[in-house]
Amino acid sequence: MNQATDSSARASAHTDHFARDHLPPADLWPELRFDLPELQYPPRLNCVRELLNGAADLEQRTAIVCEQGSWTYAGLRERVDRIAHVLRGPMGLEAGNRVLLRGANNPMMAACILAVIKCGCIAVPTMPLLRARELAAIAGKSEINAVLCAEALRAELEAVDPPLPQAVRERTLWFGGQDCPLEALMAAQPASFEAVDTAADDVCLISFTSGTTGVPKGTMHFHRDVMAVCDCFPRSVLRSRADDVFIGTPPLAFTFGLGGLLLFPLRVGAAAVLLEKLTPETLLAAIEKYRATVCFTAPTFYRQMAQMAQVAGGHDLASLRATVSAGEALPAATREAWRRATGLEMIDGIGATELLHIFISAAGDQVRRGATGKPVPGYQACVLDHDGKPAGPGVIGRLAVKGPTGCRYLADARQRDYVLDGWNLTGDAYEMDADGYFYYRSRIDDMIISAGYNIAGPEVEDALLRHPAVAECGVIGRADEERGQIVEAHVVLKPDAAPSPQLAAQLQEFVKQQIAPYKYPRSIRFVKALPRTETGKLQRFKLRSENP
Repeated sequence: MNQATDSSARASAHTDHFARDHLPPADLWPELRFDLPELQYPPRLNCVRELLNGAADLEQRTAIVCEQGSWTYAGLRERVDRIAHVLRGPMGLEAGNRVLLRGANNPMMAACILAVIKCGCIAVPTMPLLRARELAAIAGKSEINAVLCAEALRAELEAVDPPLPQAVRERTLWFGGQDCPLEALMAAQPASFEAVDTAADDVCLISFTSGTTGVPKGTMHFHRDVMAVCDCFPRSVLRSRADDVFIGTPPLAFTFGLGGLLLFPLRVGAAAVLLEKLTPETLLAAIEKYRATVCFTAPTFYRQMAQMAQVAGGHDLASLRATVSAGEALPAATREAWRRATGLEMIDGIGATELLHIFISAAGDQVRRGATGKPVPGYQACVLDHDGKPAGPGVIGRLAVKGPTGCRYLADARQRDYVLDGWNLTGDAYEMDADGYFYYRSRIDDMIISAGYNIAGPEVEDALLRHPAVAECGVIGRADEERGQIVEAHVVLKPDAAPSPQLAAQLQEFVKQQIAPYKYPRSIRFVKALPRTETGKLQRFKLRSENP
């Protein structure tokens, strides 16, 4: 069933038409398919109303757990509704306005995201580690109208240069600290808010990802997209239950974390544990403390956790029934180490910000070693050859996917590169076997995937080039047993600078101050020249072929 464009005639609830006006042309959309009965959504749909308006017996069930305590479903809905009143009342926002959100994984950040969507506005979540320059690009691209920001993350937002427009600064509220204005305004608002009657294809979320150029791409998702990802992977593969307790590390600003730690639990009436600044050791302790049943994190964490779990007197992980790995390729050694340590077969998966969540995976008896899995029910996938045609088994080519969600970039010419003949092209090289299992081979583009984070080499290069000692640089991903890949910078210094371990450390610290710290080059190699074509283009493949 193809519903790619027929929904465009439905009346939008947005009075601010920015999002709909900046959708890509309909002929550049991927084919959208709604083949399963559970994917048949009504024309009018507010996804947060669907997620929070459960049965009466759900009211006193635990929805969110944190170090300070827990919120019931009734308590979460009341806070969401009070925030929604603040947004549409004192802040004066209208349906379709964009609200930038900044906060760590905690109940207030979750409530803010849900409130923005419930009141008909569009959530623009940002990762806590982003720096001022990155925030400025996201704010400008999405033309935000307001900001909800945790007090602890205030500094980078206030450092945005040039400053946010005056109208946006007047609609900026801090939360999570003593005497913060958002909490103060919430206390004066009604405890119930009627969800805005949005269309199923009204944009409710703009998630940003960095492409190979480092220029942020905003991916626009509808209310029905949110429901679709809740009704595909967690339903068919994870088999989520009301008695589940979800836990993990991905930030709520990542679609991996937004789904696994908020949307999926809410869809089945389960509980989510939201904790800040987790390490492998503290995550193990939290699984034991909160008796978590489902864990979402990257292979890097699982690798380290497996080593710790095997130490005598380790943590009790008996409550776990499912562990999901995504964000980077899952090494076979990590899968085996985790199975030996816990007895659990890892659920591997590949997703994309463009499609919102996981679309290829396998669990239990369906797992095949070395393979990511098969298309999640509701999705189709194939491997395209050099001519852009579906290839048979044993051919390495471009992974192509279609289903109920798909790429719609916010006013971005790169939409043409992501969609081909109705297929979403993820930028991954895959191979399919005769049984329909998909095997990851590499990234097609220059994206570096390190410990589950997507890092654009050109963005790191741009940061390095701002240092007065750097003349030229080229950044690549270098294979690493611990992190999958690490960022490696090949640096040509200016004549008055000399290579040294001290300078390398300075450059690393300099990059951390320019962009998110996880993007810094863990390896710096000083070279005399970079390989370039006759037209001056950097030949990164030659950098990759050099021995480390």
